Amino acid sequence: MTRRVVLVDAVRTPFGKAGGMYAGTRADDLMVRAIRGLLERNPSIDPAAIEEVAIAATTQTGDQGMNIGRSAALLSGLPNTVPGYSIDRWCAGALTAVTTIAGAIAMGINEIAIAGGVEHMGNHPMGEGLDPNPRYLSERIVDQDALAMGATAERLHDRFPQLTKERSDRYAMNSQLKTAKAYSQGKIQRDLIPTAARSAELGWTVATMDEAPRPQTTMEGLSGLKTPFRTAGRVTPGNSSGLNDGATAALLASEERANELGLTIKAKMVTFAFAGVEPEIMGYGPVPSTLKALKQSGLKIEDIGAFEINEAFAVQVLAFLDYFSIPDDDARVNPYGGAIAVGHPLASSGVRLMLNLARTFEAQPEVRYGITTMCIGLGMGGTVIWENPHFKAGSK
Repeated sequence: MTRRVVLVDAVRTPFGKAGGMYAGTRADDLMVRAIRGLLERNPSIDPAAIEEVAIAATTQTGDQGMNIGRSAALLSGLPNTVPGYSIDRWCAGALTAVTTIAGAIAMGINEIAIAGGVEHMGNHPMGEGLDPNPRYLSERIVDQDALAMGATAERLHDRFPQLTKERSDRYAMNSQLKTAKAYSQGKIQRDLIPTAARSAELGWTVATMDEAPRPQTTMEGLSGLKTPFRTAGRVTPGNSSGLNDGATAALLASEERANELGLTIKAKMVTFAFAGVEPEIMGYGPVPSTLKALKQSGLKIEDIGAFEINEAFAVQVLAFLDYFSIPDDDARVNPYGGAIAVGHPLASSGVRLMLNLARTFEAQPEVRYGITTMCIGLGMGGTVIWENPHFKAGSK
C-alpha cells in the first residue's frame, strides 16, 4: 500500500554569484542555514521526528563532501538519531533528493523527512576534479560537445533552427523582468532565509536578496554579448543561467501524518519520471521525462496549469515549450522568473522550482496540476507532477 507524499514547506538561501557575497562562506554552512530556516518556519515539528535527511551536491569534496546529508543534519542541530545521505544527479540533485525521499515515504518507511541541495560554485568551479573516461571520446560514446553544457545548448539551436537567438534573448529578458516584478511585489523574499555572508569586499553582512538579477536587461544589451561556446553562436551569458552559490531545503511528509500534525500542505505529489536523451542535446531532457510522467499519471499536457522549468539555458526552455505548443510568453510558465535571473546553483535548483510552484498553487486555486522539470548533464531530464491542495473547481 502506497502513501500520498506531500510538500509541507520549502525554503532557500538567497543565491549569490559564484565568488560573490558567499566568497567567505562554507557550502555546508549554507545548507545548515536552509535546514534551520525550514525548521524555524515549522516550529510544531519536533526535530526528533525527522526520519531522514537527503542532501544533493554536484561536487562532493571539501565543504560539500563528508556525506553532506549526514553532516548537514548534525551541524543543523538535529538529534544524532536522524540519519542522512548524499545525492548526485548533477543539476537535478535536489529534485532527486525529493523523489528519493518521496519513494521511502510512499512505501511507509518514513513519515517526515528533509530533502535539499547545495552548490557553492565559487568554492567548486564547474567540472572541478572531473576525470572523464577517455572512452567517451575515443569510442565515440559522446561527442566533445556533450561534456560542455553551453555547447549542448548550441547544439539545440542547431537541431531546431526555429529556436533563434532573438527568441532566446527575449525569453531571457522576460525572465529578468518577471523576477524584478516578483521582487517588487514581495513574492520571492517570503521564501528566502536571511543568511550570514562574508566577503573580502563587503565584510560581514546578511544576505536577504539574490545577488544575480539584472532588472535593467534590454534586448539591445543582450544582442551585443559574446558567444563563448562557439564563434558567432547563439548562447551567451545573458540567455543562460549564471554560476552561483546557494542552498535549498524541503520538508516532505505522508499526507496522513501531515494531517495528523495539522501541518500545511503546499503541494501533493502525483508522480515523477526521469528520462535520457542524446548527451549532445542535454537540454531536451525535460521533453521525454515529462511525456513519461504524463503517461504514468494519465494526464495530458492540457491538464497542466502551471509550469516551473529550470532555465539552465533559454533555448532549453523554448525547446520544451515548442514541443508542447506552448507560447514563449505563456503566463503559466515561470511566473516569478527563473534561473536566468536568480541563478542556478546546480544541485540546489530543483527545490527552488517546487517552492515557486507551491506559491502559484496558493495564488491560483483554479489550477489543479503543475509541473517542475529540468534538464540534466550527460543527456537527461527530470519531471515531477504535483496537485494543488487549494484546488477549487470553477474558481477564478
